[in-house]
Amino acid sequence: MPRLFLFLLFLTTTFAQAQKTDSRLQKQLETLVKDFHGDLGIYVEDLKTHAVAAIGADTVFPTASIVKVPILLGIMDKIQRGQLDYHQSVTLTDSLRYKASDEADLVNAMKTGEKIEISRLLLLMLSTSDNTASLWLQGLAGGGLRINQLLDSLGYQVTRVNSRTPGREAIRNQYGWGQTTPREMARLFTAISERKIISPSMSEKMLRLLGRQYWDQYALSQIPPDVFVADKHGCVNQSRSEVFYVAGPHPYVCAIFTKNNQDQSWEASNEAWTLTRKISALLWKYYNPRSTWVPDSKNW
Repeated sequence: MPRLFLFLLFLTTTFAQAQKTDSRLQKQLETLVKDFHGDLGIYVEDLKTHAVAAIGADTVFPTASIVKVPILLGIMDKIQRGQLDYHQSVTLTDSLRYKASDEADLVNAMKTGEKIEISRLLLLMLSTSDNTASLWLQGLAGGGLRINQLLDSLGYQVTRVNSRTPGREAIRNQYGWGQTTPREMARLFTAISERKIISPSMSEKMLRLLGRQYWDQYALSQIPPDVFVADKHGCVNQSRSEVFYVAGPHPYVCAIFTKNNQDQSWEASNEAWTLTRKISALLWKYYNPRSTWVPDSKNW
C-alpha cells in the first residue's frame, strides 16, 4: 500500500507540474491578443519547466495545410512497417492532381507519367506546402481513415484528416481538409522533438523535414536564423495558423490557430500574420532575455 500511495502521489505531482500555468506569460499573451478580430487559440509550453500559457487551447480549429503533419505521420509509419521506402519512386497520374490549374504546386507542373521519390514529395509537402504532393502522400499513407486511426492510437482525439475521408464529409464542410486544437498540435510537435512518435529514427527524420520551411516570413522571422525550428503553417482566407518548436537555448513549443478572421487579405500586413509575428517575438525574448539578436524589419 505505501508503494502504491507513493506511485499515485508521483503521478499526481508530475501531472500538476506539467499543467502549471506561467501567469506572467499568460497575462502578456492575453494583452497582446485581446483586440484580434476573429477566433483565436494559443498553446505555449516551456519545455524546460513545462509551464504553459493557453488561450482557447482546446477549441477545434481548421488545420488548413497543417494537416500535412498528420499525413507525414501516416507515411513515416508505413515506412517504419516496411510498406513504403523513403527513396521509393512513384508515378504521377492525372487523378492525383490537386487542381488542374494550380500553378503554385511544383508537383502539379510535372508531366503525367513522370516519377518522383517519396522523399521529395515529403520535402515539397512540408517546405513549400505543395497540395498535389500532399494529396498523393495522403493516398500512399492509406488515406484519411488510416491516418485518423493512427492518430487515435497515439492519443490524439481531435486531430483528424477530413478531406477525401469517408464518413467525414459533413465535418469537412465545417473545418476543411483537417482539424485540430492548439494543445494537440503542440503536443504532437513536442512528441516528435522528444523522439517519441513511431520510433526515435522516424521522429528524427520528421524533425529534419519540418525544419526545412520555405514560408519563413511569419513566426520564423522573429527567431534567429541560426536556431533550429520545426515549423508548419496553414492558411486559407478566414484562417491563418502556425505551430513551431524552437530548439534554442531555452526550448519551447507554440501553436497559434485562428478562424473566422475578419481580415482575409494576403499581404504581409494581414492581422493574423502580424499577430503571429508579435507572439513569436514576445516568446523569443521571454525565453531568451539576454539575446541581442534583432529581427529584420522587412517581411520577405
